[in-house]
Order: sequence, then structure tokens, then C-alpha cells
Amino acid sequence: MPSLNISKVAFGCASRETLGRRQALRATDGQVPLVTRFRPKRADELVGGSVYWIIKHRLVARQTILGFDLRASDRRTIIRLSPELVPVEPVARRAHQGWRYLSEEEAPRDLTGDETGLADLPAQLASKLSALLLI
Repeated sequence: MPSLNISKVAFGCASRETLGRRQALRATDGQVPLVTRFRPKRADELVGGSVYWIIKHRLVARQTILGFDLRASDRRTIIRLSPELVPVEPVARRAHQGWRYLSEEEAPRDLTGDETGLADLPAQLASKLSALLLI
């Protein structure tokens, strides 16, 4: 069965590198907690899928969803993410509040292990080339 994914705005992050630094600071025990107010209705389908991060109206990276927990102090949902931030092919996406479901077919491809060298480009340059439809 194909994985279900979600997209989320990386609020306050100007680049993929900034998001990477933020997530590295939040990582504990090999996981990065993402706290959200409500548990996604399709949470069981999301385990094994990914959170695709939006920066400057582009999907730029993803993190694998490892599972869900409930924070006892305020009953908020914790989405447990893999600490690995995987760069993806930049795809235009409008900003939104909360998350949006993203099917496997809609998800951009990973840039890791890419023989074209696109993953090595600075995120800002890759974003501009993508906007010009050159990559």
C-alpha cells in the first residue's frame, strides 16, 4: 500500500539549511518531535510516510514519520520524525496553515543519490532554477 504524506510550512525558516539546523537542535534519542494541536485523522496511514517541508512556497525537503505520541501536559500530539532531512526536487506549493495530505504520486522525488548533482546545489539557487523551469 502506498504511503500517505503531509506537507507543512517550515515557519520562520528562510532555507533548507536553516530548517536542518533547527531540526538538529530539536533532535533527541534519534527522533525529532513535531508538536501539533490535533492528531491527523489519517495518522495510521501516515506512519512510514513523510512530512514534506514548504519553504518560500516550495516543497524542499522531507522527514520520515516514525509515529505519534500524546503529550500529557497539554494533550497535544507529537509527530515523531526521523532526524534525517532529505532534500527533494523543489516543487511549487502554496503556503497553508496546519498540514495538508499529500499522496505518494504527488510527492516530489528525493535528490539524494542523484547523479545529476542537483542535491549539491545551494537551496536558493535550486529554487530559482526550478522557478525558471530549468530543473
